[in-house]
Amino acid sequence: MNMQDILIDHAWAEQKAASSCISMIFQFSDYQQVVEVLSPIVTGEWDHFRMVLKEMYKGGFKLGSYRSDEYVVQLRIIEFNGGGQDFQLVQKCLINALIESRSAERFKLLWKNINDFGFKRFYYQLMISEAGHHANFMDLAKNYLDEDFVMN
Repeated sequence: MNMQDILIDHAWAEQKAASSCISMIFQFSDYQQVVEVLSPIVTGEWDHFRMVLKEMYKGGFKLGSYRSDEYVVQLRIIEFNGGGQDFQLVQKCLINALIESRSAERFKLLWKNINDFGFKRFYYQLMISEAGHHANFMDLAKNYLDEDFVMN
């Protein structure tokens, strides 16, 4: 397991998660619940970014150039541009929920397979947090479109 690559990829993922929430707050600023739900996620993701940077610096690693996630790029490509604002919001919530769920799954694998106790605890806590963010996005989506639509 190459911790340098894992941490660099992780740091960029946290930065992108915070940026995505900030973008949604700008786009849907008239939706008070969006601002209220996403603001703490921004703070949490940015705290995670700083935590990962701290671990990177302990290992002598640098953040380096921006890294994109091909699966996220592909999700954004298939995002439908039509529909009303509620539909656009729900679509962004579902995409972000999927990304958060994938992050939680990745962190679960790290938690279960990493030997270093400090990193084991680190990734366990992050797994729980990302799963919570997934739930936040799903709950937010259900507030704007029918639950059957959101869940199917």
